[in-house]
Amino acid sequence: MPNLRLALSQIDPWVGDLARNSDEVVRWTKQAVEAGAQLVAFPEMALTGYPVEDLALRRSFVEASRGALVELAGRLAAEGLGEVPVVVGYLGRSEHASPRFNRPAGSPQNCAAVLHGGEVVTRFAKHHLPNYGVFDEFRWFVPGDQLPVVRVHGVDVALAICEDIWQDGGRVTAAREAEAGLLLVINGSPYERNKDDQRLELVRRRAVEAGCTLAYVNMVGGQDELVFDGDSIVVGADGEVIARSPQFEEHLLVLDLDLPPASSDHTDGLLLSDGLHLVRSELGGEPGPAPAEKLTAEVAPRLSDEAEIWAALVSGTRAYVEKNGFRSVLLGLSGGIDSALVASIAVDAIGAENVYCVSMPSRYSSEHSKGDAADLARRTGLHFRTVPIAPMFDAYLAATELTGLAEENLQSRLRGTLLMAISNQEGHIVLAPGNKSELAVGYSTLYGDSVGAFGPIKDVYKSLIFRLARWRNEEAERRGEVPPIPENTITKPPSAELRPDQVDTDSLPDYDLLDSVLDRYIEGDEGRDAIVAAGFDPAVVDRVVRLVDTAEYKRRQYPPGPKVSVKNFGRDRRLPITNRWRRG
Repeated sequence: MPNLRLALSQIDPWVGDLARNSDEVVRWTKQAVEAGAQLVAFPEMALTGYPVEDLALRRSFVEASRGALVELAGRLAAEGLGEVPVVVGYLGRSEHASPRFNRPAGSPQNCAAVLHGGEVVTRFAKHHLPNYGVFDEFRWFVPGDQLPVVRVHGVDVALAICEDIWQDGGRVTAAREAEAGLLLVINGSPYERNKDDQRLELVRRRAVEAGCTLAYVNMVGGQDELVFDGDSIVVGADGEVIARSPQFEEHLLVLDLDLPPASSDHTDGLLLSDGLHLVRSELGGEPGPAPAEKLTAEVAPRLSDEAEIWAALVSGTRAYVEKNGFRSVLLGLSGGIDSALVASIAVDAIGAENVYCVSMPSRYSSEHSKGDAADLARRTGLHFRTVPIAPMFDAYLAATELTGLAEENLQSRLRGTLLMAISNQEGHIVLAPGNKSELAVGYSTLYGDSVGAFGPIKDVYKSLIFRLARWRNEEAERRGEVPPIPENTITKPPSAELRPDQVDTDSLPDYDLLDSVLDRYIEGDEGRDAIVAAGFDPAVVDRVVRLVDTAEYKRRQYPPGPKVSVKNFGRDRRLPITNRWRRG
């Protein structure tokens, strides 16, 4: 069998930064070529970043992407890299009208190209366009109708883009019909909890269906609410794992594959499954045997559930801060579990020297909470200061009569105002500490604890918050480091401390119970009757459903945060604010 040395470049593209992304393609291609690669692949829309959302509708951006692609091909050749084919995703446009989709010629497409010898030798567009969950690709793109097959070093390589293998048929079935020896899939597949297992089963199944080895390269990094975990995989035609990249880090996976020799004489234009037309490109290169020193395939170990989620939160936070041009973050450190976890995430993301925290005690702040905040600062080495809000609070109460909830929320809003003032003065980006349980039921104060540009734990339920805190401390101990989160912060009853002796359970069910109901109602889309039928107290379910439904306006005003669940508040779950339906 011919040997093909394949390189999968698991990189972090930045949306809209064509120059930087081009530099990265050249840099990683050089590393791959130095490792002896004969074919190099980059993720979906690596040239533009992903997702580009409505940037796809700007003709200037489409043309800039197409121009950058041509320049990249020439640059690779000029730097001595032109003899190795490079597969890279970019934003393109259709050459013909698409009457079926009522779209004219020149409509945007999610495309990929093969660069070789200083030229763009083939271009193709994604065939299956996802339009569910976080994806809106039918809003922007028209689908492609080709199966590109490139012959390189005596092997026929079929090419596909992400969703092309998540749907039955299409390019997977067509690759079998074309008698491909390798199906190479470039991806921008966002992270969500347990998706690595789902992805593995998918590529195994599709490799068997295609009847050939399948190589799957995915991006890493973060883009607004989305986090990409890499997890690039190569599986054999029998579905067995050959190689796998680590999660949440840029990585070059280079391996030798023994693949069947190209034998098909199918010609261009042949009609395959799902109306796909075969398009062939001959890139040359003699078939070669396996090298004397064959590269050992790497199978990176998997992360635990908590480690995986933590890595996603850290990656998403780091990406948002750095890609938006900030160097430091600011948050209120109350001594409670939420702000402690956010501070720890920030320290891991950008370093303690770039994390600034403010304790803002009021007359109701307990001594142990003030002490816990200072203790976390000592443990992590972040910047810490104390600014009491009692004088401001008293001044407001002297000016206007406030009682009850209005008085409680005033404290939170004073803290939010103070954080934004420090942010403006010193140039930090403010992080909001709200968790998914609170956001779900509206247990947060608009323009108070919702103040900020990014919410690192926005998609994390409170019960998981405690698990992550314990895991992070255990991980520190395993490394011989000081655990960042004080034990008292984890063990004490959660409280907003906005009135005497307040605890969260005064206003909400126990978090384990609350989160169980929320998981069914939000992630599972189960209605009230179905949740009650599962054994939950009808009064609790009615209360939780009502709280969730009436808090939609608050969630719309909360900053973005990294998606880690099946259904986050934001891109995934979109319900009307003005809504009279009250049965779940």
